[in-house]
Amino acid sequence: MSKATHQTVPQHVAIIMDGNGRWANKRGLPRTLGHKKGVEAVREAVRTAGDLGIDYLTLFAFSSENWRRPEAEVNDLMGLLKVFIRRDLAELHRQNVRIRIIGDRVHLRGDILPLLEEAEETTARNSGITLVIAFNYGARDEIARAAQALAAEVAAGRLAPEEITAQRLASRLDTAGIPDPDLVIRTSGEERLSNFLLWQAAYAELVFVPEFWPDFDRDVFLRALDAYSRRERRFGGVTAAQTLAVGS
Repeated sequence: MSKATHQTVPQHVAIIMDGNGRWANKRGLPRTLGHKKGVEAVREAVRTAGDLGIDYLTLFAFSSENWRRPEAEVNDLMGLLKVFIRRDLAELHRQNVRIRIIGDRVHLRGDILPLLEEAEETTARNSGITLVIAFNYGARDEIARAAQALAAEVAAGRLAPEEITAQRLASRLDTAGIPDPDLVIRTSGEERLSNFLLWQAAYAELVFVPEFWPDFDRDVFLRALDAYSRRERRFGGVTAAQTLAVGS
């Protein structure tokens, strides 16, 4: 995968992949076909991110709330995940992609967890783009689990309450060691985070695109990156121009 020279390419892009079902409904197709088409969009997004030199791509694959969907649809999604890992893992490994899984693993089905762990272990030493898959993931749950871990240390006498800082809590999140996203993209026209990376996206730029996820191709990705490149990121500070204006 070649490194792009575009100077505004973000280091970390996170995507809320939304609209598979609506894409299918709009065409009079079963929702299952929308999810299958969505897998093709995942492949395209990973290729594009790698080509552009993006270091981290996080995809919201399955939320902790998605278990509430009809059992048949959940089973279809699990089946697609299995197919994706079994069919694509070798190719991703060959392309030097490193896979990382975030989300609650304790309550995962026994036939899913080994596949996710295999994907991580197989690609752990790769040095290309890191593909972060948010599976059985919810940001509030992630933060609560991190807080519980710190509380246990306090209860054991290994940590004083005043030693709990934002940095220490961040080190207990599922994303420890991964830079915060610079850009969060959501497809399908919806404009909310839906419990995705609430801590990490504190200063991320948000771009909402009208296309359903199955239609998220290279052109849509580039359009989102163009929108990002026009943003002025201040992280709570002021720009150089504003500083000069204040001092003049």
